[in-house]
Amino acid sequence: MKKTATVNSLLLAFAICFMCPARGLSQQPADNVLVIKKCNDFELTGDGSASEWNKTGWIELTQQGPDKSPYTTRAKVLYSEKGLYFLYDCVDKKLNAKLKGDFLNIFTEDVAEFFLWTDEAYPIYFEYEISPLDYELPIIVPNFNGRAQGWLPWRYEGEKKTRHATTVTGGQKESGATIDGWKAEVFLPYRLLSPLNNVPPVSGTKWRANVYRIDYDHGRTYFTWQKIEKSFHEYEKYGTFLFE
Repeated sequence: MKKTATVNSLLLAFAICFMCPARGLSQQPADNVLVIKKCNDFELTGDGSASEWNKTGWIELTQQGPDKSPYTTRAKVLYSEKGLYFLYDCVDKKLNAKLKGDFLNIFTEDVAEFFLWTDEAYPIYFEYEISPLDYELPIIVPNFNGRAQGWLPWRYEGEKKTRHATTVTGGQKESGATIDGWKAEVFLPYRLLSPLNNVPPVSGTKWRANVYRIDYDHGRTYFTWQKIEKSFHEYEKYGTFLFE
């Protein structure tokens, strides 16, 4: 009888532990998972002043090499029925940006970027770059065996075209200007991602992704959401966007 009571007590204790979360264990997503809140579509101003941005919090991008910088970078991400919204807030002191035109190698200058890997079955993802001067580079990247090759969008107009805007604080939005920082907003329509699988996202959809910035004030400094080793194209190291 005493043995039976002891067994029953152990079973009860196990059941309680199984059904109730342990104290002290976080119920928040892991650091490599970002819950993407849903929003209404809105106009971009380049400064993040739209009220819809209040629906989500900032993510801090971690500084990586090769060169160190005193600057910081943070970003926000939202999604709507029509597409994704990105907001960057970049501390900076000099605009190292001379290229004036879309589809140029703006990654050789100050730039903010994001990469979206929507279907892990295939090593193909979307890359987007925007400069503080408000020029962009949107490409689809097939990456087979480490050979990443970018393809530009065809008939890039109408509902396929992005919307974007940038602003600068503490100075002029011009090459070489002394400033306090710059911001960028981007709207990415799902229509532009139509060659990729698992698009558009719905509640519960998961995409692998990463968020970046490059600054050239102190050599070349990378800021990343998820840590990479050598290249922004290390897609297996990306985190996860979980759509709410």
